[in-house]
Amino acid sequence: MRGYTPMTRPVSVSIRCAVLPSLGILVTLGILGVLPLASRAQAQMLRPEKAKLSVLTDRTAYEAGTTARVAARVSIEPEWHVNSHKPTFDYLIPTELTLELPAGWPKESMRYPKDKVRTFAFADKPLAVYEGDVAILSEVRIPAGTAAGAFPVHVALRYQSCNKSQCLPPVTTKTDVTLTVGPGGTPIESPLFSVASGGAAGGGAEPAVKTAAVVPPSVLFMLGVAVLGGLILNAMPCVLPVLSLKVFGLVRSAGHGRAEVVRGALATAAGILVSFWALALAAVAARAAGAAVGWGVQFQRPGFVAFLTVVVVLFCLNLWGLFEIPLPQWASRVGGTGAREGVAGHFFSGLFATLMATPCSAPFLGTAIGFALGQKAGLILGIFTAVGFGMALPYLLLAAAPGAARFFPRPGAWMDTVRGAMGFLLAAAAVWLFYVLSAQMSPERVAFIQLGLLGLALFTWMRHRGLRGPALQRLAGVGMAAAVALILVLAISAGGGATAQAADGRTGPAGLIAWVPFDRTKAESLAADGKLVFVDVTADWCFTCKVNERLVLETPEVAGAFQRHNVVAMRADWTNRDDRIGTFLADHGRYGIPFYVLYRPGNPPHVFSELLNKETLVSEVDATAAKVAAR
Repeated sequence: MRGYTPMTRPVSVSIRCAVLPSLGILVTLGILGVLPLASRAQAQMLRPEKAKLSVLTDRTAYEAGTTARVAARVSIEPEWHVNSHKPTFDYLIPTELTLELPAGWPKESMRYPKDKVRTFAFADKPLAVYEGDVAILSEVRIPAGTAAGAFPVHVALRYQSCNKSQCLPPVTTKTDVTLTVGPGGTPIESPLFSVASGGAAGGGAEPAVKTAAVVPPSVLFMLGVAVLGGLILNAMPCVLPVLSLKVFGLVRSAGHGRAEVVRGALATAAGILVSFWALALAAVAARAAGAAVGWGVQFQRPGFVAFLTVVVVLFCLNLWGLFEIPLPQWASRVGGTGAREGVAGHFFSGLFATLMATPCSAPFLGTAIGFALGQKAGLILGIFTAVGFGMALPYLLLAAAPGAARFFPRPGAWMDTVRGAMGFLLAAAAVWLFYVLSAQMSPERVAFIQLGLLGLALFTWMRHRGLRGPALQRLAGVGMAAAVALILVLAISAGGGATAQAADGRTGPAGLIAWVPFDRTKAESLAADGKLVFVDVTADWCFTCKVNERLVLETPEVAGAFQRHNVVAMRADWTNRDDRIGTFLADHGRYGIPFYVLYRPGNPPHVFSELLNKETLVSEVDATAAKVAAR
């Protein structure tokens, strides 16, 4: 047998095994907690409207039993389009106009204009779209015997706007029109009715080619991008502490044969996929509530950050051998016994990995998530599943080839030392979470939360190492629960709204670049005047943002390029909820950060990758400045 049993004090390998299913309950609550947090936090991301709706009737009043015509003008912004009423592909969101008529009135008949067929770089086939000003004609039959009076009609237009490079989330814009029933009505002359009637000749747009049996190539491409983004997510700094724990667990599992390796790898993959399905359900639920969704915005909630801090600290204490939670018999059968981590332990480590991954962004991840959140529920679930599959891919490959475990080092006394060292890696994650909390609440409140965590550690040690007797252990258990409750109450009551206002205009510590607070109106005005404006959307909880700031932005090369070309550098701090920043991101079809954009006079803004590259940034600034100078 390859397993190893230390001859010294039994800080047994089963410590982490026993505690993982119990701590896993906390991790599960954190994953499920994303659902309500997403719905509330996403309300900030107001959906941009690229089309305006106006409605007109063809008469001032109508006799009962006659037909009223209602024309809707849809004015679409230049360089944008909306999908046809009958789009080319089933997965595209159609443009639909609906009328909410008085009770008892028959349903209106609708005539849509003829669409235009346009070719775009992101689609292999031409798409049927509307652009510019279009008119939609409705005919409403007023029932005979309807009493004279004014009848309000609610009109709603649902559409998704796109340009040559991105699609925004679908929106519904509403307006009202009044149908007056009574004598003395006069016609209302408007070219809108002749345009609508002429454009709708033949019953509107021709039926689109149905492709339900074939998945469009663009979707297959985005699924591939999602898998790649999920795979790269494993190498991001947020996930590395958890990944190191996972490797440690797999090394231990290798001592029990191939079957144990396969079981552990599959359970970890299942935990990752389940957590991504929970995130997908959060996205669908938020969309149904009329809100957009984002990646990692639950970290804007101090309660969530504090909860995750509790989980991380408990993991640290467990890895350092301070406590062990005995499992009930049923959990022992699921979680495994002895030195085996068991299915439950591996599964919950997969959940924990996803939870820690959300404040990080990886290359291709933002593109995939941005595409998904503008689609229907089925595609949202498909894209999130692909991201989860990518993140779980190393474990699935290990399950498919368990013989690779022979390259793992043999279990031995070194594992006790490594386990303790990994506890310090997670402690570093806790320090980072304190840093996030410090931007969301007052220093006094952060200090009380730290005291609460210290109390939690003390009562945990007393319960499992220092006290003897059931009564004293129960008392220590009560102290643990009270400490956790104190931490969460302090964090949740902080809210984050007040500190968001206090942080308004925060640009971070002074560095090589003279950052100014983000002001969208000013940025667009400066760009119109011929100045280059660079916008950095960041947050204290965004680990990728901080890495980019240190390794790319705050460097002599980038600062020199900004200074040479008089680039105005603006920083938008999204650590706490800010509707203006949420709207700005949504306008660019983005749902997470980091986000970098360069306003270029006379040209559309240039959006950079989440993982910023120094050479790419400097090159784009130099090229844009040269074009501006040549004008």
